[in-house]
Amino acid sequence: MAEISAKLVKELRDKTGAGMMDCKKALTESEGDVEQAVGWLRQKGLASAGKKAGRQTAEGLVDSYIHTGGRIGVLVEVNCETDFVARNEKFKALVQDIAKQIAACQNVEYVSVEDIPADLIEKERQIALGSDALQGKPQEVKEKIVEGKLKKTLQEMSLLNQPFIRDQAKTVEELVKEHIAELGENIRIRRFNRFILGEGIEKQESNLAAEVAAQTQTASTPPVEAAPPEPDPAPPKATTAKKPRSTTSRSKKKKG
Repeated sequence: MAEISAKLVKELRDKTGAGMMDCKKALTESEGDVEQAVGWLRQKGLASAGKKAGRQTAEGLVDSYIHTGGRIGVLVEVNCETDFVARNEKFKALVQDIAKQIAACQNVEYVSVEDIPADLIEKERQIALGSDALQGKPQEVKEKIVEGKLKKTLQEMSLLNQPFIRDQAKTVEELVKEHIAELGENIRIRRFNRFILGEGIEKQESNLAAEVAAQTQTASTPPVEAAPPEPDPAPPKATTAKKPRSTTSRSKKKKG
């Protein structure tokens, strides 16, 4: 396979206006032949897409998709240049496909890698640097491994880098560029939001085995009969006090 130099990629880009990655892929498929690469880009509809990339997109559609069962919902805004294209059935189908793509890719949080905040990129870099796989390796090798892992992680967060759910041979970015070439206008995925039922709600976890055991024990243990109430104690018997004998009557009898 011929080596694809940066100079060759730039030459093809200047000729076609296609993106850098598209040019590199075209040259790889054409084994470094620029003319064949131009034809490859035209067949894919990518040769003219790059030239339209800078044009303003102020029209378009906001569309939604609710996944079967109502547990996942998506809102997405896709822009184009004119209201005429926004009403086009192919454009509407593209927007709906993009909404379904977002529902299917739950790791995706950003439209493109360029949209990922710098602090999050640095955080992912530090995670990659802390990998056990780097231990004992030379610094140059470590840097290559980290950059490779970081690139993969960032692409997993990016919608445009995902393989298209209906055709895994192309990415979402390539899908959009094909529609740019076909519809003749610049198209841009501006923003999206995904809603997952119950996301962010702290659910109370229960131990099912413990609950079943407790219920079984309660059902098998007979109820304890209450003891009969104790009778009230009998009241004390009344006692009659003996009258004291009169000392006066005794003394009278003795005198008489």
